[in-house]
Amino acid sequence: MIARADVLTEAYGWLRTPYHPHGRVKGVGVDCGMFLAEVFERVGLITHCDPGGYSQQWHLHHSEELFLKTILNAGGQKIDGTPQPGDIAIFRFGRTASHGSIVLEWPMVIHSYIGIGVTIDNAENGPLKGRFCGAYSLFPGGT
Repeated sequence: MIARADVLTEAYGWLRTPYHPHGRVKGVGVDCGMFLAEVFERVGLITHCDPGGYSQQWHLHHSEELFLKTILNAGGQKIDGTPQPGDIAIFRFGRTASHGSIVLEWPMVIHSYIGIGVTIDNAENGPLKGRFCGAYSLFPGGT
């Protein structure tokens, strides 16, 4: 059985990886979506996820929830209450849910942020403040 600690260990291994659109190489470059895909694939919670080509500015010009749809298609289940370590916290930038992170201990998250790379942030402060729009779990039953 895959433990939440396995997700956190893998996520921490990506710290300081630079931000790179469409990147998914540890230590070289990754964007927020590919960070989630790589972490959850490497621990065995999902199979390989290839979203194909996507615009880095989709959320500014469209209303279709593509980022969220990808999480749901991977088996993500919306959770109520406080997100647990290893869950996915989603943030709204522009028109749609368009930024994802992995919960460490709420409100602390790890994510790949444009111009910074993989870093740890407080979801209730800084650039994420006021943008939280939901949490999802890839763990069966949210456990």
